Amino acid sequence: MSRKGNCFDNAVIESFFGTLKAEYFHLAPPNSVDELEAGVHDYVRYYNHERIKLRLKGLSPVEYRLRRTA
Repeated sequence: MSRKGNCFDNAVIESFFGTLKAEYFHLAPPNSVDELEAGVHDYVRYYNHERIKLRLKGLSPVEYRLRRTA
């Protein structure tokens, strides 16, 4: 059951935000809110469509899902 302060409820999103911070914010810090918004949008698209993951057999998350449902 979800409770306040239970870190296991949001482990997936915490992992994603850690990756986002390491790969986006630290490499190319935004200079404005508009740049931040565009950068996060671009990163989420990259993360889902282009970034390969070894545990998904070298495929991006979208490619993996498409192959699993085909």
